[in-house]
Amino acid sequence: MLRLPAIEKPLNPFPHYETMRKTEPVFQDQETGLWHVFRYDDVQRVLSEHATFSSRMAGGDPTGTGQLFAASLINTDPPRHRQLRSLVTQAFTPRAVEALAPRISEITEELLAPALSAGSMDLIAELAYPLPVIVIAELLGIPAADRDRFKQWSDFIVSQARPTTDEPGQPGSQDRGTADAEMAEYFMGMIEERRQHPGNDLISKLLAAQIDGEHLSVVELLGFCALLLVAGNETTTNLIGNAVLSFTENQGIIERLGADPALLPHALEEVLRYRSPVQSMYRIAAVDTTLGDYRIPAGAPLVAWIGSANRDGLQFPNPDAFDVGRSPNRHLAFGQGIHFCLGAPLARLEANIALQAVISRLPGLALAPGARLERMESSIIYGLKELPVSWAA
Repeated sequence: MLRLPAIEKPLNPFPHYETMRKTEPVFQDQETGLWHVFRYDDVQRVLSEHATFSSRMAGGDPTGTGQLFAASLINTDPPRHRQLRSLVTQAFTPRAVEALAPRISEITEELLAPALSAGSMDLIAELAYPLPVIVIAELLGIPAADRDRFKQWSDFIVSQARPTTDEPGQPGSQDRGTADAEMAEYFMGMIEERRQHPGNDLISKLLAAQIDGEHLSVVELLGFCALLLVAGNETTTNLIGNAVLSFTENQGIIERLGADPALLPHALEEVLRYRSPVQSMYRIAAVDTTLGDYRIPAGAPLVAWIGSANRDGLQFPNPDAFDVGRSPNRHLAFGQGIHFCLGAPLARLEANIALQAVISRLPGLALAPGARLERMESSIIYGLKELPVSWAA
């Protein structure tokens, strides 16, 4: 039987997903005990039925990201999840997100300006990475001087978050513990500073918020900070990078989007389906249940492969074709149900603004000649380490 390491970090995992959907759509790795779910209908069910498939990290954290996320939204079930989500929802309402558009446009222009006359750039390093980092750092009130540390922690977390056991040569639990301790110490300092000197940032607002007359615990505050650190920039960085890769490898797409900017939001939804920035999510069976012909016992850990579900031909006709006009497009890139990504509107807005600027300001955009693409060190997150592009300066 095929095992998960065969799709650990390849640039093209999709043929393997197809094989698994056809041959072993629900598969238990006997070595790790993890169940892997590949078909759209099964993945959708695992993500949406929270009473059957829990988000709680029981028996330790199998993704290797330490305990910082233990009390965060992503690892909480109702009713606490509903209470926590209601607190932070106000920061991501359509009105609140739309109010960020002018600042996002300003940052985008500042990042693109130095490269315009050069005719080439690494789109990840010079635009897709710094843009969301600056936006989420400003929302949290992180000083500009600390942004690089902020991003390094985020990259480290996603590189260690994989639904398999540690491999030879990979950083071990001691490195993760060090990173967790550094992050916790940093955010504890930020939290204490905001207690003494409240501002208009998200940390100050969360400190002031109450659930049934009680303030958030320190552990819950740390969970929010850690979650926003990763979710606030990794998804958007890779959405922008994956979009440019998809546009440049499909002839005529960039010209079509340049002629009809109203098509860009639809193209972004197709990027989310075609190269989902988040390839998988972890759950635990809360009760004995079945998936297809398989009995899943209570307590069993599962990995729902979003990247596979979004290429399922039973849901998406001609699934391996990149179709900017695809409709309907019921992809699962932002999850499903109560855990649907809270930051989805912000990610879409940032990507839309950045890509509009790229298409309009970089005529003739294409992959740089001889570019060698390599996937970032994560099987859960799909994105490129570098994306060299060129254009007619």
